[in-house]
Amino acid sequence: MKPTIARRLELRREHKPNPVIYTILYGVVEVLKARLHTKFTFKVHPGKDKEPFVLVSNHASRNDYVFTAPAVWPHRLNYVVGYNEFFRFPTALLLKFAQVIPKRNFVPDVHTIQSMMRIIRSGGHVMFMPEGMSSITGMCQPVMPGTGKLLKRLGVTVYYTKISGGYLTYTKHCLDERIGKTEVVVDRMFTKEEVAKLSETEIEDRMNQLLAHDDYMWNAREHNVFAGNGLMAKRLDTLLYMCPKCGSMYKMSCEGNAMTCTACGNKIVIGEDYSIKPASEGSVCPPLVTDWTIMERERAAKDVKAEGFSFSDKVKVGMLPDYKYLTGDNTSEICGEGTLTLDKEGLHFKGAINGAEKAFDISIAQLPTYGMCTDISRFYTFVDGVFHEFYPERGEVLRWDHLTEEMHRAHGGKWQNTPYRD
Repeated sequence: MKPTIARRLELRREHKPNPVIYTILYGVVEVLKARLHTKFTFKVHPGKDKEPFVLVSNHASRNDYVFTAPAVWPHRLNYVVGYNEFFRFPTALLLKFAQVIPKRNFVPDVHTIQSMMRIIRSGGHVMFMPEGMSSITGMCQPVMPGTGKLLKRLGVTVYYTKISGGYLTYTKHCLDERIGKTEVVVDRMFTKEEVAKLSETEIEDRMNQLLAHDDYMWNAREHNVFAGNGLMAKRLDTLLYMCPKCGSMYKMSCEGNAMTCTACGNKIVIGEDYSIKPASEGSVCPPLVTDWTIMERERAAKDVKAEGFSFSDKVKVGMLPDYKYLTGDNTSEICGEGTLTLDKEGLHFKGAINGAEKAFDISIAQLPTYGMCTDISRFYTFVDGVFHEFYPERGEVLRWDHLTEEMHRAHGGKWQNTPYRD
């Protein structure tokens, strides 16, 4: 019987990328780097290091290979990429050529760790994003628990890149490319001696300090213009879902460069430098887009602490295909529906998938956050190692994300927030 895509991934054994294929792919990266007006500042040069090493970075966008591969050239990187991307065509083919390592995000994945160790032992160089997912809001999230343990196990020098402007070029709420300016700083994070000496907690704390970044704060200083073609507010309501004046949820309406609350009339405009300001008398907004998302998160943190809190919605459920690859912007095949509920015990689903009744529960301790494959229109998690993607009927995707993360943190989950922002 023909093996499924998932089975083929299980059997795959990644090795260092072929030098000819990697050089061809790197040529494309150089073209994109120039097109996106990317400037690299090297405090150290990993390309001169003759030993195996790890490269980490803040996860600014869906195209961060453009901002990371040049940091270590002529060395070849084995990237670690979200498992679901290996089910999409032609992405899956490119990932195979580049010897990219799959990772089930936000859950333990033995195959990933074994692959990373095998590459390092062979003298190669591994690149991964310790946040686990590209930025949703333009700010870094804390590194995933266990990252310190992983680095100690790999036992090599760790370099890092700090990407500025990558999110503003490729936001999570809008898939349009907005060319402006990007800057990348390259430096050493740990020597291998420091990795051996420091505790796992100390390693993760330093990572959080060094990778902390807010693209909106950065550009408030730099004033770079990003080509928005008069559509700077496009789908911005999926990110800025709570009116800062009346507190209404998902009542913001977008048109051109403006957003208006349909509940109270509060109106703001967004410039091509991503600045926001009130557009009419009596309208209000926070100083930065990220200040707005922090306000939404604070509301979620308050809500989940209420006695008897519960949040539910009807959802469609998507799964990864067994044999035929996904195409276009599709990230799963819709094959079920039901009701999804979040409370202090965790996440609960009741419904039907592939024509059969289905129910599952994930404890809040095991659910730090969700993945989002492309934009803020759906979210996913793994249930017993199997990818499940959810499309909420009300479209309140980021609200689900905020509530779940803050519920996890409120009940002692390992993935806590940090004080670092930039």
